[in-house]
Order: sequence, then C-alpha cells, then structure tokens
Amino acid sequence: MKRTILFLTVLIFINSCSTSKQIERAVSVGNYDQAINDAIGKLRTNKDKKSKSDYIVMLQDAYNKATERDLNEIDFLKKDNNPENYIRIYDMYMGLHNRQERIKPLLPLYVNNKEVKLQMSNYDNQIIAYKDKSSEQLYNNASALLKSNNKMDSRFAFDQFQEIENINPNYKDVRQLMELAHQKGTDFVIVNMMNDTGKVIPTRLETDLLNFSTYGLNNLWTVYHNTPVDNIKYDYNMLVNLREINVSPEQIKERQLVKEKQIADGKKNLLDDNGKAVKDSLGNTIQIDNMKTVRCEYYEFKQFKAVQVTGNVEYVNLNTKQLEDAFPVASEFVFEHIYATSQGDRRALDTDLLPFLQLRSVPFPTEEQMIYDTGEDLKAQLKQIINSYTFVR
Repeated sequence: MKRTILFLTVLIFINSCSTSKQIERAVSVGNYDQAINDAIGKLRTNKDKKSKSDYIVMLQDAYNKATERDLNEIDFLKKDNNPENYIRIYDMYMGLHNRQERIKPLLPLYVNNKEVKLQMSNYDNQIIAYKDKSSEQLYNNASALLKSNNKMDSRFAFDQFQEIENINPNYKDVRQLMELAHQKGTDFVIVNMMNDTGKVIPTRLETDLLNFSTYGLNNLWTVYHNTPVDNIKYDYNMLVNLREINVSPEQIKERQLVKEKQIADGKKNLLDDNGKAVKDSLGNTIQIDNMKTVRCEYYEFKQFKAVQVTGNVEYVNLNTKQLEDAFPVASEFVFEHIYATSQGDRRALDTDLLPFLQLRSVPFPTEEQMIYDTGEDLKAQLKQIINSYTFVR
C-alpha cells in the first residue's frame, strides 16, 4: 500500500513538472493562449493549494503578455486606417473578451495569501463598433462581387455574406443576398442515361441510378437534376453511358465425392490376445467402442450465372460543348446456388457438406433481374465520382 501511494505521488509530481515546463515553453515562443489554457486546466481544481501557486504566476504572466500583444496589434491596425482590417480588429477584440471570460470563473486567485491581480477590461463598445464596421465593409465587398457573372465571385460573395450572418445575424438583407449568391454560384448538372448495350435495361434500374435523393450528396455548389427544371440554365451534362452487358449462360456444375469414415457403432468387450474378455480390478468386463467403417456417395450441383455491365460517365461543358472528363464504370453480379444429394450413410460426410443436403435446385434469375442487381454497385461508383469530382475553372 505504501509503495502504491509513493508511486502515485511521484507520478503526480512528474506530471506537474511536465505541465509547468510545457507552459514555460509556450510562453517563451509566444504561444500565450496555449499557456493560458494549460494553466487554467491545472487551476480548475484546488486552486488555493500551495502547489498551484506556480500556475497562478504563469497564468498572470501569459495573460499580461497576450493582452499587451493584442492591444498593440489592434492599435497598429487602426493606424493603418484600412477598412479591410475591420473584421480582423473585431476578431481580436472578441479574442480579448473571450480570454477574460475563460479566466473569470477562477477569480480571485491568491499566492501567499496575496491576491494576484489580472486586469480585466470591458470591450463591449469596441466589439459593437467594429462588428458594425466589419459588417458594412463585408456587405459592400460582397455586393460588388455579386454583380459579376463569374460563379467564383458569387461564391466569394456567399462566404462574406455568411461571415456577416455569423457576427451580425439578420443584418440588412444579407439572408436574401446569400440565397442569390448561392444560386448564382451553383453549377447545375443535368444527367442523362444512354444505353448502347443492345439489351433492354430495366426501367427501375435507370430510375434508381438517377434518383439522386438516395445518394446523400452534400456538395454546396453542385446540384444534379435528372429532369430539366424550367428557368435553370444548366452548366454541365453528366452522361451515364452503359456500353456493354455480358450475361453468361446458365450453368450447372456437378461433382461427386466418395467419403469413408470410421465411426463408433455401439460397444463391445475388450478381448485379450487369447480372445477372452478383459476385466477391471472389480471383475467387471471392460467395454470399448465398436468401430465401424461407413461410406457415402455425395453428389453436389452448383448453379451459376453472371452478368457484367460496363460503361463510362462523361462530363460535358454545355457552354463550350467540350468533353471535360470521363470515368469508367463496371459492375458484376454473380448468382450461385449449391445443393446436393447423397447415397449411403451420411455420417461419413464432413459437417460442412451437410447443409447443402437440405437444399434443392432453384430457378435461375432472369437476365433483367440480374442486370438490375448490378445497380447497387453502380450507384456506389456514381456516388464516388460525383462526390470527388471538381469542376475546373
């Protein structure tokens, strides 16, 4: 027990020293907020213990240096008098405010029964002022970008409107302009399927492949439609072209196995070399398993049929009428069913063969059904292509 307590004490001491060094290193390289966070973490419990004094001193040092650095930076940015700096100044005032709010729950702090003062300031007026200045500057920039017919400009405008919404919700008509920016910045893709296979593709397969609501797409700037929508100018055509469908003939493969095994079939007396029954110390006849060789003929039938669908996905730029990119797709579905019969003693068979004796032949699936069954794999490939594809501008 004493050894356990000693071990834990040493472990706590080592961890404490490690944290102290970590905080000192963070301060020495100017990573003040990391030092503050580490010190706060150590002071959340038992902050009045004498062993926590070093953390209080380090917290004060890191806090003072961080505050001085940020106020100097804000002062410099104000002197620069560039409206583009408004959002940065706002963020820095918010940083000063949030840093204080993290520390306030710990106050007051004492070292050697003397309160350690951390200067707290009220930045509310500065935050409000630069929130409004930032919102106005971002609004003007985004509104100018929105006048462009370039989709990337509309996306930049959307980002700036979104930043306004984050710091100043419901500012002017930002929400309506965000919707407009999103509409103007979105690539609209019309999707068609072509069948060059010479075979009939099940209607439900085409419906499933083009049902984009099941794909779980989450691309903010790309929308796929399988049916044209009025008043939308489509930027790209995604063509799902199935080029070849190969269906194997229906096959039944047979194999025959002959199995023999020695099994216990009842009991018999143990005999000595003279043919007399062997008895135990109590005079009872000793009995052993009566081993018997059993034999079974096993007839296995494997039904097999496969279909392979191949094609490609093409992206065509509808503005330039040029092929932008193409990706191969291929899917295979295999039908396989095994059943078996036997003659003889089934006890001779391996256990893994026995389940097939309970089965019988089943009808082969139709060609149409098998083509449809390739759909899940094709959908997975289409989803991968759609989610990973980026339109180059």
